[in-house]
Amino acid sequence: MRELDDAALDLIFRQARTHSHWLDRDVPDDLLRRAWDLARMGPTSANCQPMRVVFVRSAEAKARFAPALSKGNLAKTMAAPATAIFAMDLEFYEILPRVFHDPEARSWFAGKPKTIESTAFRNATLQAAYFIFAARSLGLDCGPMSGFDNAKVDAAFFAGTSIRSNFICNIGYGDPARLHPRNPRLDFDEACRIA
Repeated sequence: MRELDDAALDLIFRQARTHSHWLDRDVPDDLLRRAWDLARMGPTSANCQPMRVVFVRSAEAKARFAPALSKGNLAKTMAAPATAIFAMDLEFYEILPRVFHDPEARSWFAGKPKTIESTAFRNATLQAAYFIFAARSLGLDCGPMSGFDNAKVDAAFFAGTSIRSNFICNIGYGDPARLHPRNPRLDFDEACRIA
């Protein structure tokens, strides 16, 4: 495998920042689709792919979304060109016969709520992280956050389904002039050990 060059690593990791303020610049639907096409290639256990996404863009969708947001997240989310509601499908195992090579895979989950919940949460969170990196690789900025009422989001966007919200992420072109200084990150020796 070849390594990415420094410019690509800067774009995705070293110079990428979490944004809260957005330039007045649209994010085309096609760019969101391209980010999805990259992110969907990331690994999940048993290829379960539990993440589901609603991209909140329209005025009508934002009006339904606003009551679920915390006071500190309301203005920046309403100003974002798009907000991804990253969610998980608790019936992900129903697609396993189509997407995984072992015909018994569905039985690993069906009727096992704790296994379903932990698998869906872990893998949907992974997929959302893949999406953030995919979006950054296409020149978009992201502002992932909690600070919202999951029950209200689920009622507004997923009522009557097996889908539950995980976290949200504003997407667009961030205003670099309004960034705070980067907070410190832990060094390898503080967070890791090789056994």
